[in-house]
Amino acid sequence: MRIESIDVFAYALTYAHGEYVMSNGRAATSQESTLVRIRVSGGITGWGETCTLGGTYLPAFAGGTRAAIQELAPHLIGMDATQIANVQREMDRVLLGQHSAKSAIDIACWDILGKACGQPICTLLGGAQQGSFPLYEAVPLGAPEDMAAFVRQRSMAGIQRFQVKVGNDPYEDAERVRHVAEAAGAGATIVADANGGWNVSAAVIAVRQLAGLDIYVEQPCRDTSDCALVQRSSTLPLSLDESVVNTAELYRAKYEAGAVAINLKLARLGGISGTRRIRDAAQDLGLTMCIEDVWGGDVVSAAVAHVAASTAPGALMHASFFNDWTNEHVAGYAPRSSQGRGTAPTGPGLGITVDEAMLGAPIFSIAK
Repeated sequence: MRIESIDVFAYALTYAHGEYVMSNGRAATSQESTLVRIRVSGGITGWGETCTLGGTYLPAFAGGTRAAIQELAPHLIGMDATQIANVQREMDRVLLGQHSAKSAIDIACWDILGKACGQPICTLLGGAQQGSFPLYEAVPLGAPEDMAAFVRQRSMAGIQRFQVKVGNDPYEDAERVRHVAEAAGAGATIVADANGGWNVSAAVIAVRQLAGLDIYVEQPCRDTSDCALVQRSSTLPLSLDESVVNTAELYRAKYEAGAVAINLKLARLGGISGTRRIRDAAQDLGLTMCIEDVWGGDVVSAAVAHVAASTAPGALMHASFFNDWTNEHVAGYAPRSSQGRGTAPTGPGLGITVDEAMLGAPIFSIAK
């Protein structure tokens, strides 16, 4: 299973609901996604995907991710793709960080390993612990009435878990969350997600305004220490996301900030391998979690599905299928959600088939 070639493709993913808006003016109608195809000596092809959600969400952007893959790829030619820990170690030797680029390669290697074994990735991760799992959907930041209307519309598709984008004016944000909570109704799970958009003062005001609602607050400030300061003024359960990048930050999230939940994104943690490592530690710490990625299409959704399905049911809050949020489908719109729930594909590897005819020529290729 020696790596013979690595091909990189680019394609645009347009948001299915118009414009995706987060705090501090971060908004877009489409995102540039990057697909990686790895071919090995046994004739197997593996696929991976990474999408950065622009250049101001995390310290990554599409051009930089592709440049990092181009830097990494020559060092991986000739390596056994099924020896994923060795591939990870070589990537770390070549480049510090650059987890978005490494994620696509890591996912492709897991796809190859699964195909070589004839098993779905979730089996290789220890087995599918749940036949289906709940999915959430993000509510783009906007006028309170528009956000409530979005929730009512998506509730008709079976979605009962919503991540409400906030992080601007705390008083207006509180009004947004109240509208959404009323529209979602009893039994819905609501997460007010600032994406680190508040400073400490605004975040303290926000959590006091939101007190009494049955919601979570996610990543009120960028830094874990600032989130800890905010949590001292809050009675709401705290979830952390962007600041949890390794095991040390995971421990800080629980024992310093008082977080009860975390949001794990494959591209932030270097792929399936890094996400599994943090997930398992989080389970041991008694935290609940969301399994997802930064953005993506069918390939990302399949990778997320396998990690989510192999997570203990009591530890999984929900996951995301980004191919429900986007219009373009390179693998036949698989995996597919149903009534607000997702399942992991049962075929070997990722369990999906990428339609290469849709992709055009690679933007670059590295071969032996």
